[in-house]
Amino acid sequence: MFKAELGALVLRLTLGIIFFIHGLVKFQGGIENIVGWFESIGLPGFMAFAVAGIELVGGIALIIGLGTRIVSALIGIIMIGATLKVKMAAGLLGNGQMAGYELDLAFLAMAIYLAINGSKFLSVDPLIFKNDSQVSKAA
Repeated sequence: MFKAELGALVLRLTLGIIFFIHGLVKFQGGIENIVGWFESIGLPGFMAFAVAGIELVGGIALIIGLGTRIVSALIGIIMIGATLKVKMAAGLLGNGQMAGYELDLAFLAMAIYLAINGSKFLSVDPLIFKNDSQVSKAA
């Protein structure tokens, strides 16, 4: 059990740090640029704010272990959208012009694992939700 929780912690922290940085860069680099890019690929511009917000706030939430299952599910949805809308055309390994979707699949797998299993080790979720049944119901 300890090994599984330790593994989930590694996944949660890795995913959290990576997505926090992705969200931060979107806001620091000018969210208006991301809005324009979203519109150029046929997505509503407002979705750039939603994606960047989920990445930024969700990344922090994953790092501290708050709402791990919900945040991971949202990140999984973002990865599915990124893969289908942006990366699929480049293929699994890329096309020389753009990266492929292999890393997106790895992030998706991490998010799915955390959405299903959660991560209690060094997490604030058990402090807020007193037992597993409540954590499961919240997710």
